[in-house]
Amino acid sequence: MGCLCERVGEGLEIHHTCIGNVWIFADLSAADSAALATAAVRRRYKRADVIVNQGAEAGEMFLIKAGRVKLTKITADGEEITLDIRKGGDFIGENMLNEEMRYPVTATCIEDSLTCGFTKSNFERLVLTRPTIGLQVIKNLSKRIDSLSERIRDMSMTNLEDRLYRVLMNMAQEHGVQDTFGRKILFPLTHEELSFLAGAHRVSVTRAIKALKESGKVIQEGKNFIVQAV
Repeated sequence: MGCLCERVGEGLEIHHTCIGNVWIFADLSAADSAALATAAVRRRYKRADVIVNQGAEAGEMFLIKAGRVKLTKITADGEEITLDIRKGGDFIGENMLNEEMRYPVTATCIEDSLTCGFTKSNFERLVLTRPTIGLQVIKNLSKRIDSLSERIRDMSMTNLEDRLYRVLMNMAQEHGVQDTFGRKILFPLTHEELSFLAGAHRVSVTRAIKALKESGKVIQEGKNFIVQAV
């Protein structure tokens, strides 16, 4: 029969991960995973389309099956900050599982994209018929909290060069390809976006990038970065 996402997303580079295999649904039985994949809703988006808006009621969670999505947030001062860039195989919207929650970020496609996921109502119906799915999701969310705590510890590194290098290396591993000189991030990153990702002032990030280039850890081609492993 083949993957439903491949048929819906014809012409796109479809990620191999299925909705039943993402972290929130890890360790489910084969039957439960198959039920998830069958019940999932698939949607296509064009570049610059907004998938969810910050402040809107959280009514859907989804796996990115193709493309890339930028997560941004408007601060109390009206400033837009870039928090992350998600790719095929990444999951968004798990806060849908909380009562009366709203999306904390806006998700905007930076490439043509395909998602595969669930509305709140159809996921709740699925869990009522297969309660083992709900029990495993609770366990996996607890593990996720531990993982996020570790990420916060990484962000607390006092040396900005080390922190920025970690940000760029994570980006290169998730969104890069092997280049002659290291892993090349496939899309441009501005100093302003890096300042938000590293949690530092733009001027400080510019100095840190200069130091990383001088040390040979990072090479810059226009707005694209190539990161060398150390």
